[in-house]
Amino acid sequence: MRARYHLRFQIQPDPDPARVTADTMALAKACAEAGVAEVVLLTGAEESFAGHLAGAEEDAWFETVRLAGEILAAAGLEVSLNPWVTVGHADRGRRGALERLGFAPMVAPDGEAATAQASFACPRWRAWMVAHYGRFAELGFRVLWLEDDFRFHNHTPLRWGGFEPPMLARFAALAGRTVERGELVAALTAPGPPHRWRALLQQVWREAQLEVATAVAAEVDRRSGGRSRLGLMSSGLDAASVEGRDWAALFDALAIGGRAVQRPHFAPYSDSPGRELSRQVWSLELQRGLRPESVDSEPEIENWPHTAWSKSDTQTWSELAAAQLAGSDALLLNVHPMHGRRADRFPRVTGLLRRSRPALDWLAERYHREQATIGVGLPFRQDAAAHARLRESAGAHPLEALAVDPGPAADLLLRYGVPVTAAPDAPVQALFGQLAWAFTDDEVRRLLGGGLLLDGVAAEALTRRGFGPLLGLDRVELVEREQRDPTGPYAEEHVLESGADLGGDAGAGGDAGSGGDSGAVLSVNMQPVLARLEPTPGTEVWTEVRTPDGRPWGPGRTAFRNRLGGRVMVLAATAMDQLPYDDCGQRLLHRAVRFLEGDRPLLPLVSGGPHLIPHASRTDGVTRLAVANGSADPARPSVDLPGAPADPRATLLHPLAEPAPATAAVRTSSGGPDGLLLETDLPYRAWLVLEW
Repeated sequence: MRARYHLRFQIQPDPDPARVTADTMALAKACAEAGVAEVVLLTGAEESFAGHLAGAEEDAWFETVRLAGEILAAAGLEVSLNPWVTVGHADRGRRGALERLGFAPMVAPDGEAATAQASFACPRWRAWMVAHYGRFAELGFRVLWLEDDFRFHNHTPLRWGGFEPPMLARFAALAGRTVERGELVAALTAPGPPHRWRALLQQVWREAQLEVATAVAAEVDRRSGGRSRLGLMSSGLDAASVEGRDWAALFDALAIGGRAVQRPHFAPYSDSPGRELSRQVWSLELQRGLRPESVDSEPEIENWPHTAWSKSDTQTWSELAAAQLAGSDALLLNVHPMHGRRADRFPRVTGLLRRSRPALDWLAERYHREQATIGVGLPFRQDAAAHARLRESAGAHPLEALAVDPGPAADLLLRYGVPVTAAPDAPVQALFGQLAWAFTDDEVRRLLGGGLLLDGVAAEALTRRGFGPLLGLDRVELVEREQRDPTGPYAEEHVLESGADLGGDAGAGGDAGSGGDSGAVLSVNMQPVLARLEPTPGTEVWTEVRTPDGRPWGPGRTAFRNRLGGRVMVLAATAMDQLPYDDCGQRLLHRAVRFLEGDRPLLPLVSGGPHLIPHASRTDGVTRLAVANGSADPARPSVDLPGAPADPRATLLHPLAEPAPATAAVRTSSGGPDGLLLETDLPYRAWLVLEW
């Protein structure tokens, strides 16, 4: 098996077909040099966007992609199409773009109307959408893509849309009475239990999307003669949950012949720190868990602004590797400027793709979509936003406070060297934040019957729901940083002897030593909210939060074995991105995972440097642990693995280089082999793959 490159590129219309031919021939040559399997032709994208294509402008683009598609197909390439807009991405000064076609504009919660972005409820836009995709489907493209503007959020200058008059009319029909925009927004964002209108508006939005998707799919199927499929570029799961998106229903609506394609967004568009690889690993894993088997995955590799300077080749390579580790069907590349005209003006991009291929092909042979991932589970419900409860301090954009997903838990785990999975049957699960409101009582009990890691917000929610005795907590109070508190402000987290004790059935994690963390101090000084935990008898308190003058404030971490046979670890922290990461924090988290596993410690836990990001999986009897270095300093990963294999195969995937064999020594203790240690340096953004 080989990695598949699918390259997005825009061939500009020209009155002289010879110029279109020359530009396309240059593209075909670059594709041959880089090993590209498919070209995804863009139409009217970015700088070329003057509004939704219609009339003579649409005719010009139709003829351009028809000619370009024929040339590319003759060169042995598959060809797909990527219209730049559905409802529209952003106004960017394109005034009058909607009026000329009579489209109703998208409207924000505060009443601001877009100038170049249409309402999902507009019948004229719907008719245009169906006709536009249907017309281009006649050319027989493999996939016609719906861009990620097929959504209600992030429509600059609007943070959110979906509050336009035709959409409010649909809401009124469902609610049974007319509701003014201000009244609706106030209900959606009211603190406390969700107002029933939140679910009703999500139903309105969801049905509007599904109606359009169904109509477009039917027309594309009819006019392509069944030759084409539809693909959906998708944004984050958290914002989609606010919209009320039903992923299975949407893919079913888009399916033609039972098949559809997804282009998951998972990586930043510009240069970013290597620790961001954690988001890329968990984002792909979670979307994999929601995607039906009938849907192929072609993750997006993007750069913004669209120049070769926006993102380093090293970062692009590491993201390509992350996508291949996820068992992706193809890699959808947006690595040329959309205004670039000719691919041969960018030999460096061709070189990037050519030099990336050896490692990606090596990964493609080993990582498949059927693989079983291993790690701490990340339970998620796509309707989580319908259950979220806002606080009084939700902020200026409270709709965004409804956007919840397992990201904070996943980043904490991965950046501390703990692998994660979307598998629902993982023995240890992590449930953070507002997600705790999304699960039924029976689902919560099942989670509490295994190993469960909670943050302060989730612990407070579950305690309010009556599960405190199973958490080992009598009471949980969320205390805001600026709140008047007679105890004083929280500042430090001190490790107690119970938290530093590495003996007994709690096990050891990483290179913790023997109780050396007793008295160690961590910081909670930047936490905007901290949970004051009141433990029940029998609950272990591992750390103590103290005020700046050293007075006790409350427990920082508690461990409890409940009557269901489960184990629960509660962190008082509520904002994981505001916790300073350090070696002691890693050892505490590794010990927490071992405690939650109980008497069957199985997970590989990685230490040996900051931000060593793991990905663990099993395929056809082979276990693989891939570790990326998210720090600019070289590292030598150490893997805590009870019963470590005697002869693991180790391979180093250096950025833009051929895979190279490496040596991993077996680490032993009095109980036998307990881990692995890489004997060579792992450089920045490189991946180490261990197999046994």
